Amino acid sequence: MTASVSRLDAERMGREAVSLRRMLAEQAFSRAGGAPLVPGNRVRLLRDAAENYPAWLEAIGAAERTVHFESYIIHEDAAGRQFAELLAAKARAGVRVRLIYDWLGGLPHASRSFWRALRQAGVEVRCFNPPRFDSPFGWLSRDHRKVIVVDGRVAFVTGLCVGQRWVGDPSRGIEPWRDTGMEIRGPAVADVEQAFAQTWALAGSPIPGDELPDRATLAVAGDVPLRVVATIPATASLYRLDQLIAAMAQRTLWLTDAYFVGLSGYIQGLRAAVMDGVDVRLLVPGATDIPIVRAVSRAGYRPLLEAGVRVFEWNGPMLHAKTAVADGLWARVGSTNLNLASWIGNWELDVAVESERFGQEMQDLYLDDLKRASEIVLRPPRRVHVVGREAVTASSGEPGHGSAGRAAAGAIGIGSMIGAAITNRRALGPAEARLMAVAGLVLLLMTVVALLWPRVVVLPFAVIGVWVAVALLLRAWRLWRSTREPVGAPLES
Repeated sequence: MTASVSRLDAERMGREAVSLRRMLAEQAFSRAGGAPLVPGNRVRLLRDAAENYPAWLEAIGAAERTVHFESYIIHEDAAGRQFAELLAAKARAGVRVRLIYDWLGGLPHASRSFWRALRQAGVEVRCFNPPRFDSPFGWLSRDHRKVIVVDGRVAFVTGLCVGQRWVGDPSRGIEPWRDTGMEIRGPAVADVEQAFAQTWALAGSPIPGDELPDRATLAVAGDVPLRVVATIPATASLYRLDQLIAAMAQRTLWLTDAYFVGLSGYIQGLRAAVMDGVDVRLLVPGATDIPIVRAVSRAGYRPLLEAGVRVFEWNGPMLHAKTAVADGLWARVGSTNLNLASWIGNWELDVAVESERFGQEMQDLYLDDLKRASEIVLRPPRRVHVVGREAVTASSGEPGHGSAGRAAAGAIGIGSMIGAAITNRRALGPAEARLMAVAGLVLLLMTVVALLWPRVVVLPFAVIGVWVAVALLLRAWRLWRSTREPVGAPLES
């Protein structure tokens, strides 16, 4: 009898412990990501432009009230014109079409006539965060989100921009870029819509509240709970969530990233997970449109490989996906790369799904991707080596233009490496020798230029200094003036 009671007590205590862990995990995820868990959704995993673009076009074509389209880059090419023509047609048919693109992302890829034609058709087009005199470095933070919401009933969150490079060109032997997106139906669509409204309001007048759906009024569409993590600069919401997932994963943590330049805290989190028995894998591009990021990523392989993290490079034109899957139960799809620019500097949007069925789909997709990847290993004397991979390029039939934010993340990675070399705060490996040599030569060249032609160095800094000073004084005057305005003054009749 006593043994039976003890066994029942142990089972009850075990159930209570599991319940407590789930409660703490739910609370931690919500606070770290700044996003509640929304149940009752139906999701669909979409691979590459071959699955994403047709789904987007079908949803937009069926729009009756609103189309909200947000993309970091929209190329003025065959793919971009296809979407532009459909958006213009829907606007002419009376659908409220709102489109927002990033100033820096769109700068080299679409002409003014492209946007003018959309506006003339009735599309409300806004450019996000163009340079401003009173904010000299404000342009560094970009709207890197990729979102489509139609009629407040279906949403797409993705890593894909709009362009022919995602489609490829079989006639010229150009393969499509590898990327991942997802479709959402259910109450969480309201959260995606609110995220769009947030960036829309930053670029002009806000969307009227009665046009935005309320999560409580949207019908349940399935049984999938998820979080819509809409990050803004300096909040690091997804960085905290990514660290938490790395800490809580028990069996597997499989990551795919296009521009990996991991911060030391996150890298230590991955190393700690491996040491605790977690199967941690990182899939990155073998060829990239931003060479500096590839160089910095490779320089960071050694500490991961030494800890037991398995690193793979994709054998294709470009791997642009940003995804994660942990224990086959938790998965993330969206726009955030594992680097400082995305975690800290940009407006980003990701969806974190807590579903065994979706997690299994993500695991299957990951294993399928590994069939076309080469594993990176350490060989004596601890040199990074690519196992059996032929040369590939990131060519898409046009010159590559990467994000300044991602290039900045690479520059920050180089700065970290130089700081480590100077202060000797961590060991550096052979993979970083080339970067150190290039950095040293560039610094030497700049020093010689400064000695021989000091004005070449001084004048740009003087111009920047005057610009920043005037901008600070202007903003200070505006703030002072706002405090002097009377509160509650009567309105003129």
